[in-house]
Amino acid sequence: MQVGGLSMAMGAFVAGVLLSESTFRHQLEADIEPFRGILLGLFFLGVGMSLNLAVIAQAWPLILLLVVAFMAVKAAAIYIIARLLRSDHREALTRAALMAQGGEFAFVLFSAGTATGILDGDANATLTATVIISIALTPLLVMSLRFLLPRDTQSLDGVEAAADLNGRVLVVGFGRFGQIVSQPLLMRGVDVSIIDDDVEMIQAAADFGFKVYYGDGTRADILHAAGAGRAEAILICVDKAETAIRIAKLVKEEFPLLKVFARAFDRAAALELIHTNVDYQIRETLESALVFGRATLIELGVPDDEADEVIHEVRRRDDERLDLQVTGDLYSGTSLLHNNVPVPTPLSKPRQAARALSEETADMIRKPDAQQP
Repeated sequence: MQVGGLSMAMGAFVAGVLLSESTFRHQLEADIEPFRGILLGLFFLGVGMSLNLAVIAQAWPLILLLVVAFMAVKAAAIYIIARLLRSDHREALTRAALMAQGGEFAFVLFSAGTATGILDGDANATLTATVIISIALTPLLVMSLRFLLPRDTQSLDGVEAAADLNGRVLVVGFGRFGQIVSQPLLMRGVDVSIIDDDVEMIQAAADFGFKVYYGDGTRADILHAAGAGRAEAILICVDKAETAIRIAKLVKEEFPLLKVFARAFDRAAALELIHTNVDYQIRETLESALVFGRATLIELGVPDDEADEVIHEVRRRDDERLDLQVTGDLYSGTSLLHNNVPVPTPLSKPRQAARALSEETADMIRKPDAQQP
């Protein structure tokens, strides 16, 4: 671009656009990441320094007119294009508000126009001020749009609120975990009531023949309407740890005789649920990880019975560590963990046999006498 008489910045911009679509884009993102914050700060410093306050003071009516006209015309064009691409009214307005500002590339164009004599200094300063002010007004425009537009209401077609349910078991949360949990109960003929607060999931579950009621399990009135007081057990199958803990505490307060089975997101959540006195808790990835590890051992040539013994020992250590953590803290029982950092001891046998790093070294090891002078 510089050889052609244009801006080097324009050349960098074109190169960035081309490379962003190449197979090197992820490596480029990783390389640029440490400098992104610095360069972004320098960019805004440069933008602020290019703002000529004297020009704004002299030509503020013109600049105000340009800002309003520029943002209005660009927003209208973006809105029309979004509607033509079948976006709804709300989404089209949001896109128009977000992209009504002037682009950063305008500064490059204005500088190139000034360098070639197309623009004079005052015109460059006026146009630059127009773009900068439009950029500054965009966050305010988006915030105003959120207050002016009515809240987006989700369709509740085919969704019923939980009321007067009488299931023997109440399932709260019908995601991938709750769906699997329900299968042995339904196969055994247990009457199961299901509530969830995700409307899209409820509608999708209906396509597979499930009746899921709308309800927030963190509210006591919803739990009463869902039949928690008449159920024998409640299964907390939500995916968020804080929500599961909140529901468990609420159930223990409102329905102290109800059996509580809870899905734990991780070990910390499991400990919190235990302290809440739930009847049963399980980390959502525990069993699948153990099955996964056993399959790996067998694939590596370990006999089935030996793999079962290893998994049994891992499970025993995990249970023992969890007991220590209940009475201690999250770091209790760390010595029961197997890690991949070997601790050398005198005359300890290496985990792996020594390997030569090159063929020359291997020859020296195999023929030590041949290397003697």
